[in-house]
Amino acid sequence: MLKFQNRVVVVTGSGTGIGKAIAVQFAENGANIVILGRRKEPLEEAAKDLEQIIAKVQSGAFVKIFPGVDVSDEEGVSKMFKELKKSPGIVDVVVNNAGVSGPVTCFVNAPMSEFRNTVGIHLTGTFWTSAEAIKAMKPGGKIVTISTFFTEERPFEQRPYRFRSPYTASQGAKNRLAEAMSWELTNKGIISIATNPGPVHSDRIYKTVYPKAAAEFMRVSGFENLTSEEVESINNDILPLLGEAEKTVQEGIKNAATKLAKTKAITSESEVEKLGVTISSLLSKIQQIAEKIQSNTSKMIPDEQFLSQQQVAETVLMLCDNNISRILNGKVIPGDRVFYPVKPHISSSIPDTQPDFKSRIVLFAVDATDESDIIRTEFLAQNIENNGGKCIILISETSTKHTEQRLSKFHSHVIDFTNQENIKRMLNTAAQNIGPISTVVYVTGKIPPLSKLTELSRQQWDGLVDKFINTPALVLQESLNKFVPGGAKNPNLFKDKHGTIIIIGPDMPIGTKVSGSDRAKIEVFRGALRPFVATVNQELSDVLKSKARIYLLLPGSIEGVEPNNARILNAISYFSSGKTMNSSEVIYYPDETRS
Repeated sequence: MLKFQNRVVVVTGSGTGIGKAIAVQFAENGANIVILGRRKEPLEEAAKDLEQIIAKVQSGAFVKIFPGVDVSDEEGVSKMFKELKKSPGIVDVVVNNAGVSGPVTCFVNAPMSEFRNTVGIHLTGTFWTSAEAIKAMKPGGKIVTISTFFTEERPFEQRPYRFRSPYTASQGAKNRLAEAMSWELTNKGIISIATNPGPVHSDRIYKTVYPKAAAEFMRVSGFENLTSEEVESINNDILPLLGEAEKTVQEGIKNAATKLAKTKAITSESEVEKLGVTISSLLSKIQQIAEKIQSNTSKMIPDEQFLSQQQVAETVLMLCDNNISRILNGKVIPGDRVFYPVKPHISSSIPDTQPDFKSRIVLFAVDATDESDIIRTEFLAQNIENNGGKCIILISETSTKHTEQRLSKFHSHVIDFTNQENIKRMLNTAAQNIGPISTVVYVTGKIPPLSKLTELSRQQWDGLVDKFINTPALVLQESLNKFVPGGAKNPNLFKDKHGTIIIIGPDMPIGTKVSGSDRAKIEVFRGALRPFVATVNQELSDVLKSKARIYLLLPGSIEGVEPNNARILNAISYFSSGKTMNSSEVIYYPDETRS
């Protein structure tokens, strides 16, 4: 009998690439395979290959395909598991593999719709697939989540991944989600493990991620006599030409030159030909940089070899072994072998700094969950004004009902934080009526009391993702746009520009007996914000040469101590003083005692 014979294995994003390799590995070991994805044709081709394997090993297994299922789609995923509960009735293994590259560009230039979509597929897709799968599992079931170590190795060590901010936020949260689920599913006998394979040979990394990263470097730096906007427009046309036949490449370059000539009102044939030469050089440069990125990454690996898709599949198969999975339950397995040089992005040590906000305007964006969030905001704003500053407070419509009343003594407005135009309009209005904003402080509010993440409705989960990931990103992006108008499309404008943005929260739970499960739930969302902030700051300092900074303050501690608002005020004073400008430390635990 084959090792996984009579077991039912669901693999998301399994029409091609790593997902298909995982499905193949399980089929070779006798499993019944359920594959799903957005595109029908690859799934049908994969199903044919799987059926041939099943016939060869004579396992008598079946293959089910669910085309058109986007893991971020609530209805599609729920409908699939309802059908699986009818037949075969039980799901033994779920592999959360589905993913997208997401926007590969500086955060300030990434459309928020693409940011949300990336988070939706990677993080929410993992959550909802797992939550629905649990209903069809029995003791011994296993959930394996494919993530990446290019986010954070642990809560005190970050691996920023420039140009990939929504990707890093999603992956960091996925690592912590896998841990949280292991706590919550113990009584059901279901195991949750994450694995981070690191760089893997795949079309996505060679044809999409590396070339897009190279193209973004060219957009930021500019190329010959082309503006950043022109480079971006050209890149959209020429990147698909990489790897194509010479004739196709030349035709594509000619079309791109003709298109650009129209926007520049160039009619001379010789000038259009010159544009073609420039565009050809740009494509060549992008290819050189992409190859250099690949080479540099491989040199951080002992044998300088990326993993194969089959090796990743073998790792997943191993993690589903009954004995091994029990040992590794709740772990994030470092499958990646990249020796990544990590700067000290995190600190718990904040020097005492005398508050001095003379003539400074500080804008608070507050999404209060409970009374303590209001007390914190009131304390911070009052002390800033007592020390010469002026505070403006934007209050989320979803804040606790007493927020507006308690903060009415300050210049305050209630707005919809999920509406980007509202945020933009209020920032502009505040600057016009009161003066230039020097600091933006986003107060996330605390994580509301939750029993188990895995028992949340989809609406409740989406509310948490918006409150602690999407909305902070939206406010941050509009704040950067306010500090550097036009900088999204003209990166040169960021050079030497100032501006301070601070995210406060979410807090760790308070109490002498805080459970590991309660801490793990909070860490899912802190685990999104840490790599996100580290990544955006790397872009600001190293790529855009800007003096604008984003800081993350995470109150509370693993010991369950009461957060100290005076320490948060001291941190804001420290950040506003500009003394951290040359430091890579941008994430602080003001109440932690360890370094």
